Amino acid sequence: MAKRWLQLVLGATLGIAIGLGAFTLAYAKGLSYVSDAPEACVNCHIMREQYDGWLAGPHHAAATCNDCHVPQDFFGKWLSKGLNGFHHSKAFTLQDFHEPIRIQPRNAAALEGNCLRCHGDFVSGVAGSHPGLARGCTSCHRGVGHAATE
Repeated sequence: MAKRWLQLVLGATLGIAIGLGAFTLAYAKGLSYVSDAPEACVNCHIMREQYDGWLAGPHHAAATCNDCHVPQDFFGKWLSKGLNGFHHSKAFTLQDFHEPIRIQPRNAAALEGNCLRCHGDFVSGVAGSHPGLARGCTSCHRGVGHAATE
């Protein structure tokens, strides 16, 4: 009798956990984050300004959010997406995010690497003499991916 009761409790607990997990995944549009679609980034209301800026900016026809903001190698991309997903979920659940949103150092490094991946041939001639190079591309070209929408 005790074994049967234990099986029932474990089964109910597992069912509730799976049900809550499935509901949360569907409610948060969790599977959209597996894609490269820029619309996935706007699932969170805090990203609306960045998304609108991307639509108005010069890169919208050539690059998606993931083209700029995550490493391009297979392992790096999925590790970054997983870590970002965890941190974003935690931040929005606990409401402990900075507003306006700011890029973190790990993501800034990926962004810088992707700037150079696409534009490396173009900037290689000025690489040694460019005054802002030590600070990174976005120190001078701040709005290039997200144009001002005001």
